[in-house]
Amino acid sequence: MTSVIEVRHLTKTYKTTTALDDVSLSIEADSIYGLLGRNGAGKTTLMSILTAQNFATSGEVEVFGEHPYENARVLNRMCFVRESQKYPDDSTARHALAGARLFFPRWDQAFAEELVADFRLPLKTPIKKLSRGQQSAIGVIIGLASRAEITFFDEPYLGFDAVARQLFYDHLIADYAECPRTILLSSHLIDEVADLIENVIVIDHGRIIMDEPTDAVRGRAVNIVGDADSIQRLVAGREVIHRETLGRVASVTMLGRLSEVDRHYIAEANLDLTPVSLQQLVVRSTRDETAEHTDSDTDVRSLQP
Repeated sequence: MTSVIEVRHLTKTYKTTTALDDVSLSIEADSIYGLLGRNGAGKTTLMSILTAQNFATSGEVEVFGEHPYENARVLNRMCFVRESQKYPDDSTARHALAGARLFFPRWDQAFAEELVADFRLPLKTPIKKLSRGQQSAIGVIIGLASRAEITFFDEPYLGFDAVARQLFYDHLIADYAECPRTILLSSHLIDEVADLIENVIVIDHGRIIMDEPTDAVRGRAVNIVGDADSIQRLVAGREVIHRETLGRVASVTMLGRLSEVDRHYIAEANLDLTPVSLQQLVVRSTRDETAEHTDSDTDVRSLQP
């Protein structure tokens, strides 16, 4: 596949804070990426630098093989939908969409009008008087109808209810199938987007800790619940990313695939084996060690398979 974004040793510091720490990655054309991580992990900073809305302290960024800063050849091929986009006080949704239509050369007006109807977006009401969900709808409509070759969605649906979020997901996947392009979707609703994304990038404390196809990530960890001593014998010498105990019962999330010998032992020891969702894997991979539960603060209900 063709790479459309190359990032090499990218670092961004704010006085004493390092937002991005020696980040290197490659983004391929015509694929949906999930950019995942905790609040403050560096996701928005990374997208802001890639779209030339922020400056790196050091490192290199190339988009379509060129430096993106003040480069109209690159910038009008990208769309960045931010969580809290600012508009002039007297702007309406109609103004915002008209401006986007002029900027993006691949703009699909018919699709934009379909989205306006589906999201029930008032076009004449000043944006500052719209609900948070309606304001989010403006960004989502622009991001989809722009048909930009690279589209960044940074938590674009805050304020959406479950119905509106599903509407966004449905339109996103259907339009991607019709008009493939590169999409980076930043989200904290990992389980909701897990079936949409083809590649997973996880940022933690400004560093990339996971950059893999989603299919490769699935099944890379298992959760085992049961007798603590039996589980300890099973996981000895293996990479454990999460552990909870309550008396003689333990729940452990372990990286790695199980062998036939492992599965036989699990059956003999009467242990429960459950899959680990993408959200669980990301959460437990980015969780501070100090936040792990101990015997005194773990609810037994959290140990059930």
